[in-house]
Amino acid sequence: MSRKSRDHNRVYTLCSVCIAFVLCALLAACATVPLTERKSLRLIPSSELLSLSDQQYATVLGESKLSTDRQKVQMVTRVGKRIASAAEEFLRESGAEDRIKNYQWEFNVIEDDKTVNAWCMPGGKVAVYTGILPYTRNETGLAVVVGHEVAHAIAEHGNERMSQALLAQLGGVALSVALKEQPAATQQIYMAAYGVTANVAALLPYSRLHENEADRIGLTLMAKAGYNPNEAVRFWQAMSEQGGSRPPTFL
Repeated sequence: MSRKSRDHNRVYTLCSVCIAFVLCALLAACATVPLTERKSLRLIPSSELLSLSDQQYATVLGESKLSTDRQKVQMVTRVGKRIASAAEEFLRESGAEDRIKNYQWEFNVIEDDKTVNAWCMPGGKVAVYTGILPYTRNETGLAVVVGHEVAHAIAEHGNERMSQALLAQLGGVALSVALKEQPAATQQIYMAAYGVTANVAALLPYSRLHENEADRIGLTLMAKAGYNPNEAVRFWQAMSEQGGSRPPTFL
């Protein structure tokens, strides 16, 4: 065998090993979504996301006008606590009781009638915009929204979406490295991944699957919390009339 052939074989072997290593790493990073049993990619450690969540949640609240409407705030808190309790019960039943400790629930109402949105960051950091309340109409309708958003958190869709975005846009670097080297871009990806901003163009190819999973889990949470899941039909009809067709998130 010639030297050139031996070198070629070494390169081929090295590439094969590298590819195998990457595939093994990706497989090791896969996790199962509760209820649907779908395998999803989660490259980011929960501890890093929880830390970033605390920072970004505080930033959003600091830059927003929080509602002083006592009735609205109490309703969101009341519904939120019931959904949170149902979520923890759901995690226990799904064999993920160890994840409950990661949730330090917070529920805030942002005074913004033009924004029809709600979201839940890792650790149970929830925000509901007043712009969505005309469509929820009542507590049960609000439970549709909160249950749906908490379902995204339970399924760890944000981790999956951020993992995909870091691979596609930042070369698959670790979150800590991305935050150090490209903080603005990384924070933008984070905010989009959790539905805080409307800039989700890079993430839309994955959102339909996530929305369907959040629907299924969210309805389960509603039922466990003592709300009528059938109210979801009325709510989504109202949202469709508002936007022409059901949006991938509450845009």
